Amino acid sequence: MKLQNGVTVVFQPEGRKAVVNRGISLLEAARKAGVTITTRCGGKAGCLMCKVKIANEEANAVRPPGDIERRKLGTALEEGMRLACQAAVWSDVTVQVPEDPLKAAVRRKLEAARRGEEDELW
Repeated sequence: MKLQNGVTVVFQPEGRKAVVNRGISLLEAARKAGVTITTRCGGKAGCLMCKVKIANEEANAVRPPGDIERRKLGTALEEGMRLACQAAVWSDVTVQVPEDPLKAAVRRKLEAARRGEEDELW
């Protein structure tokens, strides 16, 4: 069943998609797509854990940042960073979900071990 005013949100690097109603947050769209975006504040722009990146050419596909998001992200907004809990979808968009820092550290360690190298992290 296609949503009447549905928009498609693609989450990279996994390539998972969700068709959602216009106006829902990227955090809600991610949940619908089965993409985990970590948050501790329940979507209230308090923890800054739900940062995602949107390409500059797609910036208009989501609601412009409000005062809270501007204060929290500062100059990172210019680099396309947004809070998934605050950015509401207006039209089709592709969203880059950064790798969880702990998972990234474990991945680097495993890759170094496979190559027989020491990783300076540990």
